[in-house]
Amino acid sequence: MTQPRLPDGFAVQVDRRVRTLGAGSALLGGSPTRLLRLAPSAQTLLDGGRLEVRDAVSAQLARTLLDATVAHPRPAGGPSHRDVTIVIPVRDNPFGLYRLVMSLRGMRVIVVDDGSETPVQLSDFAGARCDVEVLRHPRSKGPAAARNTGLNACTTDFVAFLDSDVVPRRGWLEALLGHFCDPAVALVAPRIVGLGHSDQLVARYEAVRSSLDLGGREAPVVPYGPVSYVPSAAIICRRSALLDMGGFDETLTSGEDIDLCWRLIESGSRLRYEPIALVAHEHRTQMREWLGRKAFYGSSAAPLSIRHPDKTAPMVISGWSLMVWLLMALGSVSGYLASLVFAGVTTRRTAKAMQNTDAGIVDVAVLALRGIGAAALQLSAAMCRHYWPLALVAALVSHRCRQAVLVAAVLDGVQDWIIRNRNTDAEGKPIGLLAYLLLKRLDDLAYGAGLWTGVVRERTLRPLKPQIKT
Repeated sequence: MTQPRLPDGFAVQVDRRVRTLGAGSALLGGSPTRLLRLAPSAQTLLDGGRLEVRDAVSAQLARTLLDATVAHPRPAGGPSHRDVTIVIPVRDNPFGLYRLVMSLRGMRVIVVDDGSETPVQLSDFAGARCDVEVLRHPRSKGPAAARNTGLNACTTDFVAFLDSDVVPRRGWLEALLGHFCDPAVALVAPRIVGLGHSDQLVARYEAVRSSLDLGGREAPVVPYGPVSYVPSAAIICRRSALLDMGGFDETLTSGEDIDLCWRLIESGSRLRYEPIALVAHEHRTQMREWLGRKAFYGSSAAPLSIRHPDKTAPMVISGWSLMVWLLMALGSVSGYLASLVFAGVTTRRTAKAMQNTDAGIVDVAVLALRGIGAAALQLSAAMCRHYWPLALVAALVSHRCRQAVLVAAVLDGVQDWIIRNRNTDAEGKPIGLLAYLLLKRLDDLAYGAGLWTGVVRERTLRPLKPQIKT
């Protein structure tokens, strides 16, 4: 599909984690990691890793760098807030709704009351500094239907969906709208952080490990990337793109936001995650509600796997790296030796892919080891989250499996705790390692329970099938 041309003045910046090889002849990075070779003419256009669109050639190079996930957009300007309508689906949350509407200064707002026990009235927003319209479903049809009702009532070019339990922070809208300078972009999402802080244990965990917080690094939204979807608790969309897709799938009771993201991607649209824009969310912190929400998220995997069978694998792993760890798990001398052989093959394949660059043997070895290490982390995470019922049975009948499950549980939890605490700027009392390990395991158990419930209900094993690359 031919993408619309990027406008003059639009710029891209190569990600700071991307390595330049061969005196600028190649870029190594992105997600998944790839080697992007640059023609001499392309090399001259990059100035310190920055490229500004000035003609058709630079526009095409900028698009290539963006699609290869090695660069990020630096748009100039963007639509006005007058081009945006805020749609708020709500059911039985009057306090949160009032708090949100009162924060939306100068905006056009459509509130869709999805069958609240006490109907939302326009008079509820007396004194609001925005233009409010209230629509109502006599009976609840679900959040997807409520969003579609609001979408169909919009007349502006862009529509922002905000759930009633969020509050945007200053500057959120401007930071997101700039991305729509790229005519291929159909959806942009902010970072979702906690609303306030608490010393309560679950609240401290959610402050660093919320399912809605996708981290502090800007990224394209692509399946199996660092950001594979964005939650609809806060997103801005190009209205025409959503109408062309038929809006949200109202038959889905969960995961309708993930489905929308993937349908837009399949149509050729581009989606962006912009963590500079912040929207605060009132996290669930009561244990029962918290576990129920995690199970609810897990239950979306099975119906999504039927609609998008190529995007729901619990892990995407190299077959060579997988063999390294499977042979290592045998615990025998022959297994260790065989795993070393497969590690050598992986390194050799990496070296072959990096021919004709200035990468030395140390660079090749480091890259290969990173891939093997990433495979170990994927296996550990999947064993504790997606496959825990199988892992539990194996641990009960085998001492070696019990050891492997214990190592995986600790490795996954410790690594995740280090990353989350290193990359967070959350306020309040930090959560300790032992408490984090306990809640992470409960998080994964609840999600996995929801996933397996969906697997049984939908009669499909697709969300459990790994994607093994050669």
